[in-house]
Amino acid sequence: MKKRITGRFTVILFVIGFMSATQYNTVNTDNTRDSRDTWEIRQQLSREKQLHSELLSEISLLDDTLGKYSDKATKEPEAILKETVEDLRIGAGLTQITGPGIELEISPSLEAIALGTEITEIPPDLLIRLVNEINRFDGIELAIAGERVINTTAIRDINGYTTVNTEPISTPPFTIGITAESMEEARKLSSYLTASAIHDDFYIDDLTIAISEPQEDLALPAFDEEISMEYLEAGEGE
Repeated sequence: MKKRITGRFTVILFVIGFMSATQYNTVNTDNTRDSRDTWEIRQQLSREKQLHSELLSEISLLDDTLGKYSDKATKEPEAILKETVEDLRIGAGLTQITGPGIELEISPSLEAIALGTEITEIPPDLLIRLVNEINRFDGIELAIAGERVINTTAIRDINGYTTVNTEPISTPPFTIGITAESMEEARKLSSYLTASAIHDDFYIDDLTIAISEPQEDLALPAFDEEISMEYLEAGEGE
């Protein structure tokens, strides 16, 4: 009799324990899903706010340009036109610029040198990841191994060589120059890149990133190639 009661009691405890574990599992899964969805929404909201901020900046710049035309067009039409053309050239990266910034030196890691590991060109996808990290900051201009990066710049593999603007990038070491809108922004960029996980990605490829102290006057070369007009179409005037 005692054995039968003990057996039933054991079965009941097993059922209760199984149901409790199932309920705990379900609650945990739901919490994880909700947390993940909330995080994704926050990321999307952050991207939308950044885009909104960029659009407001563009609108403000266009308003300033229109204001210049309204004030000076009747008195100095040629001067305002030349000023606008120069602003467009600067914005397109067609002029040399000097400003506060930092330099990154891409070099083989000490372990790779000690072990005699052959260092080849930096992989294009790794270089693109670094550029994307840098472009998280607004008002950034950069040049990779002397090649100015603009909106139409392509970083890709051509015949086994990593290229920027179709120009092969030398095997590391080489430098990347970055200018910011102010010394404060240059310091923020330096701190961000110092703590970035991009260092781990480079280390896997036997490379390191050395970040210089922020400089007051860092010069970047002009983009000196022909800008591709392949996807531009002229509109018909009325």
